[in-house]
Amino acid sequence: MLVKATFAALLSIMAVPAFAADCSVTVESNDAMQYNTKEIVIDKTCKEFTVKLLHVGKLPAAAMGHNWVLTKEADKQAVATEGMTAGAANDYVKGDDPRVLAHTKVIGGGEETEVTFDVAKLSAAEKYSFFCSFPGHYAIMHGVVKLSD
Repeated sequence: MLVKATFAALLSIMAVPAFAADCSVTVESNDAMQYNTKEIVIDKTCKEFTVKLLHVGKLPAAAMGHNWVLTKEADKQAVATEGMTAGAANDYVKGDDPRVLAHTKVIGGGEETEVTFDVAKLSAAEKYSFFCSFPGHYAIMHGVVKLSD
């Protein structure tokens, strides 16, 4: 009887990680100006969230670079437009822009990068967008970020 109880307890302990929130996501970008997802859902229990960006294409960053930028939906167009003037040296993100909640560097084919940000910066009442701020890409390369219970 003790063996059965011990085995049952062990199984329930091993099952606990299955209920833990996944506090990261991998997003792929390619030479056709596409992300492989249009929506990222973040569990509210995550303290931090990590986005790993992979460029699965072959073209260099100067020709077909991509990044991942997170803003409120209302700020997306202005941040993307101003980012173009910030230039490649600044990853097409205006320095110290408070509207930018998180961003990666610009990468080219075969490269990867990641960013980790504080989930407390997000509110369930707000709408958020992610996009590529490389000039001309944000209109096609974008999606939404949502908080979930």
